[in-house]
Amino acid sequence: MLGPPELAWLVARIRAKLERGERLDGTVTLVGATPAQRRAVARLLGHSPGRGSSLSVPLPAVATELYRAAAAPSLRAAVEELGGPVRDLAAERAADLARWDDALGPVQASSLAGRQWYLDWLDAIRRDGTLTRLIRQGHSEVLGQAAAVLERLPGGPDASVVVLSALAGEVAGDERALAGGPLAALVLHALAIKEGVQVPATAEAADALWSAAGMVADDLTSQVLVLNVRSGGELAGRWLTEAAAAGEPFRLTLRQLIRSPVLPWPLDIFVCASSALVRSAADQLGPGCPALVCTEGEPSVACSRLLQAAAGSGSVVHWHADFSWPGLRSTALAVRRLGASPWRMAASDYQEALGAGGDPLRGRAEPSAWDPRLTEFMRRAGRCVAEDRMLPGLLGDLAARAS
Repeated sequence: MLGPPELAWLVARIRAKLERGERLDGTVTLVGATPAQRRAVARLLGHSPGRGSSLSVPLPAVATELYRAAAAPSLRAAVEELGGPVRDLAAERAADLARWDDALGPVQASSLAGRQWYLDWLDAIRRDGTLTRLIRQGHSEVLGQAAAVLERLPGGPDASVVVLSALAGEVAGDERALAGGPLAALVLHALAIKEGVQVPATAEAADALWSAAGMVADDLTSQVLVLNVRSGGELAGRWLTEAAAAGEPFRLTLRQLIRSPVLPWPLDIFVCASSALVRSAADQLGPGCPALVCTEGEPSVACSRLLQAAAGSGSVVHWHADFSWPGLRSTALAVRRLGASPWRMAASDYQEALGAGGDPLRGRAEPSAWDPRLTEFMRRAGRCVAEDRMLPGLLGDLAARAS
């Protein structure tokens, strides 16, 4: 009796009222009903529903006709026979609220709950639906795990290094949990807010953000290439100073920096992105070249740790990177975290560098707060320029400062 497609709207209205817990003693109205829908209601009720533009159906009359025909004892029984059990939305909302309380308990009780960036992160994942999605999908435990990861962030340049796989195993019982998936996404979102950068959209940007936060996949593969960085300290400091006396490039691993902390002399330190500049500076300037640290692309945790120690000892950091979106991102982080001074990273430097050629600019645009025109010029030109194409000017600067 309620099965014809012309009565599907009526069944849907009855189901919606039942789900909301409303009484079925009123009338439902369909505006703009078709002739077929009017005929179907007439057959159901046994009389014409009228000729107006709206079609009104009294629900008690429908229940009575179903009962008289022994088709169903009630409207609920009829609706469930046709389309399955009726949801109890009030009970579902109560269960959702209970799950929210259970999921948010450890997150709100975190020692970070008083930090503004942490509160901003919670607000962001509420607004974008992440919280609701995780809870309804049965993954609410990931929220507490994310809070536990964030609580273990290194506290500064002298803090113990955090190895991602070990931390993931400790917090989530899965060493790959921070290599991708919902836990990694949650933590990276929080780190992006903490560092004031965009949420990473590529694996390279995610790696850079992990490194900026002091988290590393392996303390032996994380390395930093330097030239003429003289340092006090224990064994690693002596290695650096002896290499500087010879004017030879030197590599330090994160493990060495942790086991044997270095104290760089307070001086000007120039940072570059390409090992080609280190090689040319060592060949042409030798021991007289100013201190030079190479990020070799995105700065590693070892590189960040050394530069933080240098900035902490009073060194002035001069930062150069590729004219690319990752290059602008790393420069912005260096300015904020190290108080670095951009080195040949102005819009005018970019326009000059374009004369040496360039490649297509890819990825998401990054701001350049130290010179807002730079981002706009790069967006218009659509070209990135690698540091290797700018070696003569950079070498000239280093030669002018050579001693």
